[in-house]
Amino acid sequence: MTKLSIRKIRIISIVVLSLLLLIALLTMVGCGDLSGLALAVSFPVTGGSIVTGEPLTTKLANESSPSLLQNEIDDRITKIRPMSTPIDQISRYKGARKANSMVVDYYSVDTKPSQFTIATTYTEPTASSVTANHMRASLEFNDYDALEASDTLMAIDINGYEDNGTKESAQKLILYVVSKNIDSGEILVVPINGKNINGVKNCVPTIAEGSQFVRMGRAATELDVQTAQFEALPIKSQNFCQIFKMQIEQSTFFKIANKEVEWDFSDQEEVAIYDMRMSMEKSYLFGVKNTIYDPVKKEDVSLTGGIWWQAGKEYQYDTAEDFSHSMLVDIMQQSFTGNAGNKRKILIAGSDLISNLSKMEFYRTISHDNEMMKWGLDFNEITTKFGKLYVMHSEIFDECGMSSNGLIFDPEYIQKWSHVPFGSQSLDLKKAGIRNTDALVLTEASCMTLRYPNAHMRIVGY
Repeated sequence: MTKLSIRKIRIISIVVLSLLLLIALLTMVGCGDLSGLALAVSFPVTGGSIVTGEPLTTKLANESSPSLLQNEIDDRITKIRPMSTPIDQISRYKGARKANSMVVDYYSVDTKPSQFTIATTYTEPTASSVTANHMRASLEFNDYDALEASDTLMAIDINGYEDNGTKESAQKLILYVVSKNIDSGEILVVPINGKNINGVKNCVPTIAEGSQFVRMGRAATELDVQTAQFEALPIKSQNFCQIFKMQIEQSTFFKIANKEVEWDFSDQEEVAIYDMRMSMEKSYLFGVKNTIYDPVKKEDVSLTGGIWWQAGKEYQYDTAEDFSHSMLVDIMQQSFTGNAGNKRKILIAGSDLISNLSKMEFYRTISHDNEMMKWGLDFNEITTKFGKLYVMHSEIFDECGMSSNGLIFDPEYIQKWSHVPFGSQSLDLKKAGIRNTDALVLTEASCMTLRYPNAHMRIVGY
């Protein structure tokens, strides 16, 4: 046999073997799909299957063992019409803290006050009556508890004086706190840059009622070892978890009936979850914390309190007036100042408030062109010198008759508590002899709380 003949035989043998291998592979992958050649081959064995030729992936795992990998229920829920339930959506992305009972106790603490208001006018002496005693003054503040000896205070609207004390300077009036009278609430102060009155230097000038001061750093003497104590005690608050439930049923005859379009149990489940989320959103926002007795079921019913009532600040505006640029600045100032919050907050609001914001003429100092997507939600961004506000419409406010209202909240300080995480349970009503249906019950026992109340603000139109 010639070398050429041997070579032909070898080539034919290789082709035949390749065809046999191809037939075997097509038989194993089923349906004769040539794309199966590029995939791994799964060999059934007792107790499972062996995958060869490719790394194990979630796709292969789902094909070979469909029940092995399960999606988190919350992940699935967040994909069902998220823009309708922003509070519930954000809380599920952030995750819930485990509550060991239906009653949730939590603590919140705000920062020490930094602004103070004069309660009674202090009038500087006349030139003929001035003495060295007028180099200090006892002032009454509306909130004096947070002031201590050695604090320094800066007037917001009162200028101090130059070194000679006869001419106002561009610097603000600075006061040093000498002592505090606990009984009367008066604060003894001396000025740092006071007024020269008839040759008596550094006297306290007139300070009108309502004048505002801001607390600055403490100033100690060389021999000081100690200073006034600083305490920050959290305030205990409480909320109740509410048991949210939704039941879905489908009769056996409906299931087997011919339908013009596909409509199965999973479609009903999605609609039910959406309705359940919308109802929970209303409770999370506007619910009233209480426990009532159901005389029919002869059991107590726990109802959760909404975060709308937990917010520590409120801004009111007249809906009869045009929503102005200055009103928006006031809202941003009140929301972003005087609290321990972040410089990025969220505003969810009714359609009338959103309409007012949309009709405004924006300036270079305030922009609203940017858009942002986070937590599966789309926001419009309003940027000011105070901070950034992520705005979106909430149909819940419209449904609840609050289309002119809104809630500004800090997403870092909103917390969901879950006593029973969101889950589903199949009911065998056929076996129980109740109804010839497939039934599924969705359940969650949870509540929502706000930390740092002054970091959140209600906007109320009247």
